[in-house]
Amino acid sequence: MTKETNIHPFDAAIYLTKENEKYIGKTSDAYKNMIGPFGGVTAASLLKAIIDHPERKGEPISLTVNFAAAIKDGKFSIQPRLRRSTRTTQHWYVELKQKGSVSITATAVLVRRKDTWSETEARMPEVPLAGELASIPVEGLPAWVGQYDMRIVKGIPDLDNPKIVEDSTTLQWIKDVPDRPLDVFSLTSICDAFFPRIFVKRNEMGLIGTVSLTVHFHADLKTIGENGERHILAKAWANKFYNRFFDQTGEVWSEEGELLATTNQMVYFRR
Repeated sequence: MTKETNIHPFDAAIYLTKENEKYIGKTSDAYKNMIGPFGGVTAASLLKAIIDHPERKGEPISLTVNFAAAIKDGKFSIQPRLRRSTRTTQHWYVELKQKGSVSITATAVLVRRKDTWSETEARMPEVPLAGELASIPVEGLPAWVGQYDMRIVKGIPDLDNPKIVEDSTTLQWIKDVPDRPLDVFSLTSICDAFFPRIFVKRNEMGLIGTVSLTVHFHADLKTIGENGERHILAKAWANKFYNRFFDQTGEVWSEEGELLATTNQMVYFRR
């Protein structure tokens, strides 16, 4: 957080201004990736445009973002459109454009939750606490990595020893840098804050790009906010690498063992 602006870098990155029916945003140098901006922040910006919309009712339960083209540095416009609203759900369609061309499309479902019977079948992995682990070094990595404190239990790429390993699973504690209370926007971004599975599987870097990213939210906004500025545990694994594409499945847990979100994506790779 800078003294000049007093705004957290993440909040600055997803900041939007209203312009008629559209919202205007701008890419952030703090969240640059190898090519274009970090996709998690872009996904959070799309969700923010929906949450800020005057017709919005309810809380997000599902968000799918389809990356049609690389986003270039500079301004972009986001236009959310409400397609259907019922007593329980709202269905949204969103487009992100640059210079009149569509770069991203997205859909989202918002719901009005009601207290009822609940149970979690998934189980939080047993791992050391964040305070027992060292933060990974970020020197030489894309800018976005430096915006997080990552403490990896398992699955950090060993670039000095390139080889194919049996298991591409990553387990990592993660939180924003500087500290920032968790909310639905930062949770969305963290659902993309893993090193690509192929980097872990082959222990080497290469050209990749997310094609489609989905986040399912398993906690309401109040529960997400109760995490405060503490680390959350994120787990990711792949099911198959096949003909230039691979998948990634993930879970995000609070320290208390609350499943906050699950995520899936399909990723293009070139070797």
